[in-house]
Amino acid sequence: MRFENTGIENQTAELSRLDDLMEELGFVRAGQWDYERVTYDRKFEIKNDVYYLRVQGYAIEGDVDSRYALIKLLTPILGKYYYPHGVEYGEDENFPSSLVNQCQNILAQVKEGLTKIQNA
Repeated sequence: MRFENTGIENQTAELSRLDDLMEELGFVRAGQWDYERVTYDRKFEIKNDVYYLRVQGYAIEGDVDSRYALIKLLTPILGKYYYPHGVEYGEDENFPSSLVNQCQNILAQVKEGLTKIQNA
């Protein structure tokens, strides 16, 4: 499921500040990066199902492994984990409305945090 028009897609932020913001909001980047891309995931466990809210971005300046990178964010997505196949993000998936609402609230917090970063 794609979260269109959240206000964070196409926003830019310096990587270290973005890392701090996303960590504060419960996202993990861990090893999910290469020299040009980053992926932040937030895990949700509801009953016996596992879901991931994913925010991805790519470097428009610098490299992710360097001391400086300017990251441009993409449209956030929500997926459901299926063992052993992985996460499915398709539009055919059914997501609990309470989870969708929670994700929208979290993405609003990301947008607010990005605004603070950009105005600092």
